[in-house]
Amino acid sequence: MARRTGHVIALATALAFSFLNGVLAASEPVKQHNSNALWFENWGGMTNATLKVFSPDGTMTELFTNAGTPVYQLPGRDVVDGVYHFELSAATTEQEKVVNQTNNGRGDAARDTVAKSYHTSGSFTVSRGVIVTPEDIKEDDNN
Repeated sequence: MARRTGHVIALATALAFSFLNGVLAASEPVKQHNSNALWFENWGGMTNATLKVFSPDGTMTELFTNAGTPVYQLPGRDVVDGVYHFELSAATTEQEKVVNQTNNGRGDAARDTVAKSYHTSGSFTVSRGVIVTPEDIKEDDNN
């Protein structure tokens, strides 16, 4: 009886870890920010990530990291208030079948799968030199 209980516990543990691993691999990065930085919480393992941030004055900042996701920091004293737009693209740990066989590598490097790509875009607001949530912006009634 004890042996059977041990097998059941081992099986339940293995299934729980398999489920958790699948959930983490499938989870999308979550946008986060504080007063001077924007980043993405990423538990699913992203690689070759590029984050492009476009400021209201048209300046584009491009950040790259081999593992995880890049962190964008406001440029100190030269911050422009307004709406900033961003684009994040990366490779995930998930694999998908190569559709166009001319892009599968050559010789020993040839593969029939490739890392699945991830892409998202959005915006954030800077007011008085800090990143804010739009609901937090309050106008002064003192004129």
